[in-house]
Amino acid sequence: MPEILDIDRLGHRGDGIAATAEGELFVPFTLPGEQVEIDRGGERPELLRVVRPAAERIAPVCRHFGTCGGCQLQHLAQEPYLAFKRGLVIHALRQRGLEAEVDPVIAVPHASRRRVVFSARRVKGGAVLGYSERMSHTLVDVEECPILVPDLEAMIAPMRGWLPPLVSPKGDTRITVLDTQTGLDVAVEQGVTPSPRQISELAAGAAALRLARLSLDGETLILRDEPVISFDGIRVTPPPGAFLQASAASEAAMAQLVLDGVGKAKKVADLYCGIGTFALRLGRKARVTAVEASQAALDALEKAARAGQGTKPLATLRRDLDRLPLTAPELKGFDAVVFDPPRAGAKAQAEELARSSVRRVVAVSCNPATLARDLKILSEGGFQIRFVRPVDQFVFSSHIECVAALERG
Repeated sequence: MPEILDIDRLGHRGDGIAATAEGELFVPFTLPGEQVEIDRGGERPELLRVVRPAAERIAPVCRHFGTCGGCQLQHLAQEPYLAFKRGLVIHALRQRGLEAEVDPVIAVPHASRRRVVFSARRVKGGAVLGYSERMSHTLVDVEECPILVPDLEAMIAPMRGWLPPLVSPKGDTRITVLDTQTGLDVAVEQGVTPSPRQISELAAGAAALRLARLSLDGETLILRDEPVISFDGIRVTPPPGAFLQASAASEAAMAQLVLDGVGKAKKVADLYCGIGTFALRLGRKARVTAVEASQAALDALEKAARAGQGTKPLATLRRDLDRLPLTAPELKGFDAVVFDPPRAGAKAQAEELARSSVRRVVAVSCNPATLARDLKILSEGGFQIRFVRPVDQFVFSSHIECVAALERG
């Protein structure tokens, strides 16, 4: 049965929260101060209409908003949206007893995402390409995605018609697409191996898609040109499906914050270094040891470092830092350490850093909760937080990237 509720505040996932007799109720796509009509008949409350909209409510920029689960906050105006993102970081730090000042969020242009992960599903006559619905396995066949760089968004429709030979008839196929300087780098996982004839047909359509490389489960099927990304002018060819910061604008902002945090350090360890987003830039002024679990990522980094101009010699180490963090004795001699772990954070590594003689640490994180935990460990080990700066890398979502710099007192 429909009912009217008042929305009090936003939750950390971007849902509006209403106080009811049964407790807090989370209502997606609503804003504080709004009066809304909902239906609680299903598994989750459904927004039927906004009775009294908030002044901060704006029109979404995408026709799929509200159905597609990729964005949660297209209906919120820019200023309160950025304040919400900053508030996520402030709250996470306070939960750990940290009262560090959180700087204003660095905004990123909306149509700036250069790396995207689609799901594809075989259907009669072709394939569906898009994202899952919110809290569901239902796939939304998207026609547009305004957060993508224009060249990548323009490829959605032609890619849908090109993909079927690669899409599994059983379950979803993962399609990672990276917009590089030389064309699209398309990495297919959990797909099917096309026949030689189908590979020829895929290759014939590759030019229209501005394709650089097509790979299936890490193996290259088509190579028209080496995909290339540049870090401060140093060209890198990423391995298929490699992790990369979602947008060039956010990457540049984070890289500058990392450089500022490291300061004049002459010997730096870059942990969870990936393909060298920070290591290659740091190598302009410091001797860098880059540590990463993926050998393919290290190979790409080493190749780029050898070919790059104006960088100091760079050392690499393959290591799963979650299982085997660099120990305090191993960290001896480093002036600064940078770490950029997955969402789970770097608890074990932070504990070793707290016991080490390292003077400066820069933490990069996409999860305020695990960042706050790691910063608390470092603070208890004698580090003082110099700055915390959020970067709105994940536009319109409830996620926020952050860079924090610490120094021993």
